[in-house]
Amino acid sequence: MEAHGGGLRRVLVLAFCVAGIWSAYIYQGILQETLSTKRFGPDGERFEHLAVLNLAQNVVCLIWSFIMIQMWSGGISGGAPWWSYWSAGITNTIGPAMGIEALKYISYPAQVLAKSSKMIPVMLMGSLVYGIRYTIPEYLCTFLVAGGVSTFALLKTSSKTINKLAHPNAPLGYGLCFLNLAFDGFTNATQDSLKARYPKTSAWGIMLGMNLWGTIYNMIYMFAWPSASGYEAVHFCKLHPEAAWDIFLYCCCGAVGQNFIFLTISRFGSLANTTITTTRKFVSIVVSSLLSGNPLSTKQWGCVSMVFSGLSYQIYLKWQKLKRLQKKKKAT
Repeated sequence: MEAHGGGLRRVLVLAFCVAGIWSAYIYQGILQETLSTKRFGPDGERFEHLAVLNLAQNVVCLIWSFIMIQMWSGGISGGAPWWSYWSAGITNTIGPAMGIEALKYISYPAQVLAKSSKMIPVMLMGSLVYGIRYTIPEYLCTFLVAGGVSTFALLKTSSKTINKLAHPNAPLGYGLCFLNLAFDGFTNATQDSLKARYPKTSAWGIMLGMNLWGTIYNMIYMFAWPSASGYEAVHFCKLHPEAAWDIFLYCCCGAVGQNFIFLTISRFGSLANTTITTTRKFVSIVVSSLLSGNPLSTKQWGCVSMVFSGLSYQIYLKWQKLKRLQKKKKAT
């Protein structure tokens, strides 16, 4: 009975994590799309200063992570020092800014799909630079994702979707997304290096260090000179308080989503988290298509299915690899 009760609790916690990650990030995606496409006020002004989303997110997550460290760790030191995040902070500032900026040029479903192809630059760098040899199933996953994204990009976008964009330009939009992935790759590698050098570094410590430098860099970029874009963004929010409210909710979703991600990884591992976040992206595309007026053609849905088939197969391969490793450990 105890084992059954423990199993039920584990299932309920997993369901809680799935609901938390899905609701936080799907709603954040809706807010992100709203801010990038909505026309505010009687003059129909657009919110052009999307980079302020990163600054606001950095500030909220910085405060949140500091509170969590004080509550759960008592401010215990021993992790990576705050100054060691300066280089990862640069790429973590530039990368997401490019991803958000892409929404001026391509639709939200296209952006989500492009950013789902993270494995492509990873495998290219691995094979060309480090000489890593991948298996045929891994290449098949990459082919499905690359083929789906590239075909989706080549297909004609509906006029309804194009009319909502601030500056329709598919090559520029997809280019920004792939640069975002490249910068994310460097950020992840640097974080892994810091965790290896400072094993006591907690998830909250990483969140604090990354967002501290992100806040510094974004503040310099947006407010360092009188004509900087940050002042225009503040003025826009004063004229249109609903935009400021959307930004606040966007940041809260990010902070809450991070909590659920940390809980998922600590209880169920990174592979379970990858599975949840991958399915969340697919649902985000469905929600955007149905609720936000971004209709996809049958061929485009085929491309979406192709990409997520590749991602699902990749997750399946990782689960199989994890099972083999667990069997080896039991055998020894």
